[in-house]
Amino acid sequence: MNTIEQIRNRRAIEALRAGVPNRDAVLALGGTQPEIESKFREQLQAIKQSIIDNSQPRGILVKGGFGVGKSHLLEFLSQIALKENFVCSKVVISKETPFYDPVKFFRSAAEAAVVPDRIGDALTEITTKMNTKGQAYANFYQWVNRSQDLNQLFAATLFIFENMPYDAEIINRIIRFWSGDKINISEIKKWLKQCKEGVTYSICKITLKELALQRFKFATRLMIASGYEGWILFIDELELIGRYSQKQRGRSYVQLARWMGRLEGWESIGVSSVCSITDDFTREVLEGRNDLERVPAKLMAGAAEDDLLLATQAERGMRVIEREAIPLLFLDNSLLQTVYTKIKPIYAGAYDWSPPDVSGVEKTSTTTMRHYVKGWITEWDLKRKYPDYKPRIETEDFKPGYEEDKDLEVSPEGAMEE
Repeated sequence: MNTIEQIRNRRAIEALRAGVPNRDAVLALGGTQPEIESKFREQLQAIKQSIIDNSQPRGILVKGGFGVGKSHLLEFLSQIALKENFVCSKVVISKETPFYDPVKFFRSAAEAAVVPDRIGDALTEITTKMNTKGQAYANFYQWVNRSQDLNQLFAATLFIFENMPYDAEIINRIIRFWSGDKINISEIKKWLKQCKEGVTYSICKITLKELALQRFKFATRLMIASGYEGWILFIDELELIGRYSQKQRGRSYVQLARWMGRLEGWESIGVSSVCSITDDFTREVLEGRNDLERVPAKLMAGAAEDDLLLATQAERGMRVIEREAIPLLFLDNSLLQTVYTKIKPIYAGAYDWSPPDVSGVEKTSTTTMRHYVKGWITEWDLKRKYPDYKPRIETEDFKPGYEEDKDLEVSPEGAMEE
């Protein structure tokens, strides 16, 4: 075995040992959820079709307990999407990326974006590939200038991007703006004057929340104009929203409805999502805290028209969790044996050692795939270093809590500055 292959195997084993799947581990193990994989391939086709007929593609929500393979599945599906020429972003919901805040969510998605067969900042790579003389770009340029869904900031910055290619600093500033950075309107007006274009674009102030949502639409169309099929958001650990305050949970449910393609009035052609959540979220949060009734009531407390709309949208997001989340395939002996027979040769290649058969951890109704995998690897580690040692491995169940945590509350950002 050559050194490169051994390093690849070692990376896969270390990722599996840590319980955090990386590309090497996912490619080595492959998929274990054929039904979801099939549905995902249908989703990719629907995204392509949405570009043709201006439809809104539906997202996919999967559910499962801690350690059953949700993150592995999302990574595996992202490898499929990359091969199909989609740009992919994996976004893990956290304190730094609150799901209810479109501004921070977009920045995370843009920073995490991976472009097929390219290395580097996603939008920089995408704009480098873009042919401004081609028909795809002409269609994109026309859409940006005619769309009622976009602030004129996008048309103005696109004009500057096309007409000032010689100024690398300005081009970089514009790409960073498209990627989520702030930019002063006064600067844009100055650059337009340098291009002898000072009157065409009427730029008005816009909230950063609305700007972030428009950035998703713009960036996706930009990807398509550069020859990519679309943009897939892989949103992991959605259960964290259960620890938000009631109002922020409501806003998060609205965003889930948006990215699952269930929000009326929201159209973002070419972008869709695959989300993961724990399988007890409905019982613990939607039912246990009675979010299905209390959250809409909280959002409607203001009695304004926007509040009523928000309450309806939040309920739609909750119904997606309640009714449409797809459970991961049950862990049976056949699946377990399949994974075991794949990991064993990877371990052998990683350490140039012939591992014996091991039993790993005790089989119980609560033992997860992560328990089994880490148990096998741990026992092989011990036998490789101490051949006469007879290990006894114990496991402990972990269940995420859903108690509200004020530390997760992050104030949304305000309006743009002139």
